Amino acid sequence: MPRIVVALPEALASMPARAFLAQNQGISNTIWKRIKHSGTFRVNGELVNAARTELKTGDIVTYDILRPSNITAEDLPLDIRYEDDWLLVINKPAGQLVHPTTQEAHGTLANAVLFHYAQQGEAHAYHPVHRLDRETSGLVLIAKQPQIQYKLSPKGVKTFHREYLALIPGELTPPAGTVDAPIARALPSIILRKVAPDGQFARTHYETIRTNHERSLVHLTLETGRTHQIRVHMAHLGHPLLGDDLYGGTRELINRQALHACRLSFTHPMTGQAICIEAPLPADMQRIVSTL
Repeated sequence: MPRIVVALPEALASMPARAFLAQNQGISNTIWKRIKHSGTFRVNGELVNAARTELKTGDIVTYDILRPSNITAEDLPLDIRYEDDWLLVINKPAGQLVHPTTQEAHGTLANAVLFHYAQQGEAHAYHPVHRLDRETSGLVLIAKQPQIQYKLSPKGVKTFHREYLALIPGELTPPAGTVDAPIARALPSIILRKVAPDGQFARTHYETIRTNHERSLVHLTLETGRTHQIRVHMAHLGHPLLGDDLYGGTRELINRQALHACRLSFTHPMTGQAICIEAPLPADMQRIVSTL
């Protein structure tokens, strides 16, 4: 199991362990309980009671928070765009699941990431900050520890922004704007979504980058992260993504939805650094763009 090691900063005179972990390490109540009951909390190498201990300047704190994983590590290709001690950003190919399912336990991004950790001598669990549909390509942000995942989630600090490129039929009018339309399940389907007054708030900003009037390349920024949000909003405007036959798109030019997560930007939850990662269009989308 991985051991988290933290050296207390000089500015800290004394502080209860719980307060330090919450304020300096972003440890939530759930993770705190896991640490407290793990029997692994040490200060300067000595096992101590995590709930009763008061820390002081210079103390070295170690603890384990990894839960057992049933995901099998597999040697699969990984296009790593960024990595440090806390985060990993992968450029996922179209056709790959982000996480295993009961029907498909192998070949996923999770399997590949766990193998990568093992090769690096690390033993983290799998903590994706967000997900992409199987057929959507592009950047996926993965936290190496659960408290980092929480800091970048909608419930944590809202500094995480996702940008996409998509190909649509026709030309948007106006060429730039915002789709502000709530999204709900399209019952009885458990997969389909639709724009509906009683749905969840959803907002997508778009800008046409290139067009030949028959097809357009569109840049999209998510303000919310609903399931199938871009696909539903573009179909709502009468321009379903090329290849997205689930929402009325044609597969004449591409056999998957023409959607690529091209850029991630966020404030690093541990260093405070502004991070911006980009991934170029994959070949199947670039081929169409070259005709515009």
